Amino acid sequence: MREDAVLPGQPGYPAYRRAAVGAVVWAGFVAVVFGVGAALRAAGKLPVDPVPPLHASARLLIGPLVPAAVVALAGVAVLPAAVRRLRWRPLLTVAWLASAFWAVVLQWPDGVSRPLTAPTEYLAGLPAMGDHPLSWLRGFTRHLQEYPTHVKGHPPLPDLILWILRWTGLNEPGWAAALVIAVGTSSTAAIAMTIRTLADEETARRALPFLVLAPTVICLATSMDALFLGAAAWAVALTAEATAPAGEDTPHPPWGTIPLQSSSPVDVGHKAFHRLWITVLQWAGVHGRSTARTARDGAVDAQAPGPARERLPAVFRPRLGRLARERFPAASGTRLGRLARERFPAASRTRLGRPARERLPAAFRPRQGSLAWRLVVVSVGGIVTGSLPYLNYGLVTILALPLAVFLLTRPRRAVVVTFVLGCAVVPLAFTLGGFLWWDGVAATHAAWAAGAGSERPYAYFLVGDLAVLALIIGPMAAGALPYVLRRGGAFGVLTAATLLGVLALDLSGVTRGEVERIWLPYAAWLTAAAAVHRPPARRALLLQAVTALLIQALVRSPW
Repeated sequence: MREDAVLPGQPGYPAYRRAAVGAVVWAGFVAVVFGVGAALRAAGKLPVDPVPPLHASARLLIGPLVPAAVVALAGVAVLPAAVRRLRWRPLLTVAWLASAFWAVVLQWPDGVSRPLTAPTEYLAGLPAMGDHPLSWLRGFTRHLQEYPTHVKGHPPLPDLILWILRWTGLNEPGWAAALVIAVGTSSTAAIAMTIRTLADEETARRALPFLVLAPTVICLATSMDALFLGAAAWAVALTAEATAPAGEDTPHPPWGTIPLQSSSPVDVGHKAFHRLWITVLQWAGVHGRSTARTARDGAVDAQAPGPARERLPAVFRPRLGRLARERFPAASGTRLGRLARERFPAASRTRLGRPARERLPAAFRPRQGSLAWRLVVVSVGGIVTGSLPYLNYGLVTILALPLAVFLLTRPRRAVVVTFVLGCAVVPLAFTLGGFLWWDGVAATHAAWAAGAGSERPYAYFLVGDLAVLALIIGPMAAGALPYVLRRGGAFGVLTAATLLGVLALDLSGVTRGEVERIWLPYAAWLTAAAAVHRPPARRALLLQAVTALLIQALVRSPW
């Protein structure tokens, strides 16, 4: 394991020792919780769950999982190379498709759409809606006890989404499964985009293979909670994209992404390097630019003083003497501002290694970072964020992630106000439609208290639910969490916000058991913590994939 023997930012520290200790602690914690659960079930204390704390039954499935094992090995071999060689946008598409393919192949032996057709699922509640969804919505709380289990346990928005799907003519359960898989696996791209926007692209690229082959995939193709995961991930991604600085901040060093010359905290232990990095960049003439964003976007600052040669991204500078002066003679004495298209008409059709249009986004797409563009994006992010509590009552605690984004980015007041107004759209629509969220919470809690779920012991599932979370994020991600939290930075803040939401939901006591699907919107963010393993980290990635295969082989879940 010498290829990933040192963690970033820890010169000389053997990562394999840290990873081995984390894996041992993870395995011990999960084994103890499962052992206690088996003892409690033998004593008659846990009659609901066959394999506590999982709501699943034991089995042994080997032969049908051989294709999934082959796909996992191919992913371990190919994904670390792909994240190094592919450009960012194609890489996100590849990761999305790979995640969807891995989810389908892993679930194929049990049937991809089978869990959605169970009599307790959402599709079973569509006949009660009929052709009058608004009438159904107005009486949702009043008739809650008549609906299937999952409809009783959630707000009405998931069933309304499935009704719209049926209204368009897509009646088969396979279409519902396709929607769940597509939206759920798109969270891979959304989470990577958020990490890239708030932290850096290197960390986002390192996280992508672990997001694709995460053990959380066992529920991505089988549960509507995957739809909730995708919605939550894109809500955070859009909010981060709209509120992140436009590049006018102090240059960022390769690691430790919060600058010194601001009121934000700086990673402990890297102040000297921060200061040296900023000094060198300022000496080189890069004033008031974020080097991470410059390298990522190749943007040209149209407002910065000085000749255009100094304001071009680093990837352009080596070719200026040979190509750019011949093709753009005005570039040596004029500024690349709002008239760039008139002054350099050839820039849209010539190639300097890659298309000039991609290397000069600020000149050709000046409105993408404007306030109007940010307001549009943040309004969409606000609408999606406001819909989360109407998808699942428990998603209220995941709102810690958008709050963390605002604390990290500190956007303009207009952006914050627009986000808040966007968040109010869905609640207002449901209120006008006759559904009151608090009434729905009270009715669902009454239905839960009258069912078998309330008979589960609080103390055991307080710890047992966390063991299930550790199981579905995998040993390499769980073992990396303390390091990520201790190191801090934007990546650490996102991880801490996710854990805060998990603990709040766990302490509430309403998630006693059946959390392998409930944790999905949170577990995917925690899986990204495995990005601290130095690439290619194939052994760590293989261990994550093996964990997913073992879960699928040894237990059969209703989802």
